[in-house]
Amino acid sequence: MRTERRTWWERPGLEVGDGRLRIAGRDAEHIARTNGTPLFAHDLVSAREQAITLRDAMAAAGLTFRIRFALKAQRDPDFLRFLRAEAPFVGMDVCSPGEVLWALQHGWAPEEISYTGTNVSDADLATILPTGVHVNVDLLSQLERIGRAAPGSTVGIRVNPGIGASIHGGAETKYAGTKPTKFGILPERLDEAVAIASTHGLTIDTVHYHTGYLYMTESIPIVEEAATRVAGIVRTLRDQGCPIREVNTGGGLGVRFRESATGLDVVAWSEALARAYAGLDLVVATEPGEFIAKQVATLLAEVVTVEDRGGGAVFVGIDAGWSTANESFVYEIPYHPIVCRAADAEPDRTYTIAGHINEGDDLWATDVALPELHEGDVLAIPNVGAYNLSMASNHCLRPPAEVVSLRDRIGPPER
Repeated sequence: MRTERRTWWERPGLEVGDGRLRIAGRDAEHIARTNGTPLFAHDLVSAREQAITLRDAMAAAGLTFRIRFALKAQRDPDFLRFLRAEAPFVGMDVCSPGEVLWALQHGWAPEEISYTGTNVSDADLATILPTGVHVNVDLLSQLERIGRAAPGSTVGIRVNPGIGASIHGGAETKYAGTKPTKFGILPERLDEAVAIASTHGLTIDTVHYHTGYLYMTESIPIVEEAATRVAGIVRTLRDQGCPIREVNTGGGLGVRFRESATGLDVVAWSEALARAYAGLDLVVATEPGEFIAKQVATLLAEVVTVEDRGGGAVFVGIDAGWSTANESFVYEIPYHPIVCRAADAEPDRTYTIAGHINEGDDLWATDVALPELHEGDVLAIPNVGAYNLSMASNHCLRPPAEVVSLRDRIGPPER
């Protein structure tokens, strides 16, 4: 059995044994043949490991903290049952009435759930407010709306610190930056927020912000700058009589998903937050989705076509399409296909991996170098545990992929 790692994507729970891909210690192709394809194979142990890593890093930095899992990233019932049992310190971040009810149904108490949505309607509030979950409001008009619906209640506000931590390493994101976005009350309008709250007898006790998506270690200086700006907002609100007890840093914590990615040093990340919020006596919360869930799932699909499409371009068709997993199309996250029977073999040529949806853009990877492929092979696409299953659709009336949940890891077979 080979012990050294030759591939960038290997980690505990996703490894190569005798040249073959193993998921949670099990042969990946055997999992596919046994359960059918397309199939999400869930190494649930990964979720526990990531949650504990984050908890320990925040504790070591001296933070008083809360971790809430972003439900929109992964809502599979088996996943949630495992997370509830194996990482009971993890609460829940939700962003719709349906997610509020889903979290409650799967074992989380109202006080463990934080709601942060956008453009919330009166109908939304009619479902959310009676549950007793804590609500963060992200626009002045929404603060007015909740004031009318629940005068005298306690709420949080989502602010926009004007800087974001990007997957690409920059400081501009669709969530926060110098350009207008759909999210967050601007610092220069805090007085208006406090006035609205006063009119309706609302108590503002939380400041929430969200800076980016899947950011890595190199973005920690941006994370610290955003936190420093929010610390100033906390002081401003306290000076105006708001008893701020928690600052919620949102999500966006990244994991390695391509060879050039560094991953996120959560120890350094936690220390940056500790510096920014030093002396404020705050609970520092985070809402990871990708960090806990992304590495959990590997998609397994069968090769159904291998054909030269002209000019030496060989297209490989698989029995899964963008309806199965569309993270690449929504978030521009690249997929990395692996040949299960030859997981660490040298590449033979380049291929374009195409799905079975009747759309020209239904492509998993273009010009990707892989060992020689044949019809009937099983391809694995790792790091698809966040968003892919939760955003699956029935486009072309293709059914969703099934899920197999692996609750433990086994060692290599005896030889």
